[in-house]
Amino acid sequence: MNAIHQSAIAAFQKLHATGCFVLPNPWDAGTAIYLERLGFKALATTSAGYAFSCGKSDGAISRDEMLAHIRKVVAATPLPVNADFLGGFAEAPEEVAANVALCIATGVAGLSIEDSTGTDHPPLYDEKLALARLRAARRAIDESGSSVVLTGRCEAFLVGSPEPFRTSLARLVSYAEAGADCVYAPGVADPAEIAKLVEAVAPKPLNVLVSGFNSQLSLATLAELGVRRISVGSGLALTAWGAFAHAARDIALNGRFETLAGATSFAELNQLFESSSK
Repeated sequence: MNAIHQSAIAAFQKLHATGCFVLPNPWDAGTAIYLERLGFKALATTSAGYAFSCGKSDGAISRDEMLAHIRKVVAATPLPVNADFLGGFAEAPEEVAANVALCIATGVAGLSIEDSTGTDHPPLYDEKLALARLRAARRAIDESGSSVVLTGRCEAFLVGSPEPFRTSLARLVSYAEAGADCVYAPGVADPAEIAKLVEAVAPKPLNVLVSGFNSQLSLATLAELGVRRISVGSGLALTAWGAFAHAARDIALNGRFETLAGATSFAELNQLFESSSK
């Protein structure tokens, strides 16, 4: 591990220590550079955002494709990057550990491991296996000597568990005890539930996903609730797709081009990427 990688990890750890920060999710090198220039202090990949850009569904990207993508985002800016590493691209704990080692080698400052099976029956790994998988990821990080930030994710809200809050609460506490540096239950939206999660996992930091379903939440509100980290998942990618689809449909269905007038200027982007390549 080189000095740049060590510095990025140290900076990422510091961001988790106090306060609340936004961890936006680019889906390629260009969007990563743009977010850096806006002043964000760290970035996170989005599995869905990248998959859609490849014409694939979320979860259809192979491990090696994902590692190559993560490596490109890491190389695009000096900012710390957290990898959306899905379920570690394996079920068995020892295979998760091997894949986590490969992810660390891309230069990431953090990575997440989720407990979703990717199937309907069951949608979540048995808690005992989920914990074993997370502990395996923890061992891989410790053995690398890198101190990469490990995020343990409970997907109960996203997979439609019958009692997603209760499941998330219990599992996030267990994940924190099992060695996760940060915990995350994407899909939670109720401020009261968020506050309870913050309290239950303290002093470990809680990440909250903000997207279209809970976009009424603000940075100030979440900071007051004690949230340490906010990510937007595929939200930015979906917003871009929304603008693209609206303009494309207007051309296809109506033969109109007015929506193109609201686009980011060619000159702005060309200048941005011209300066970033020097």
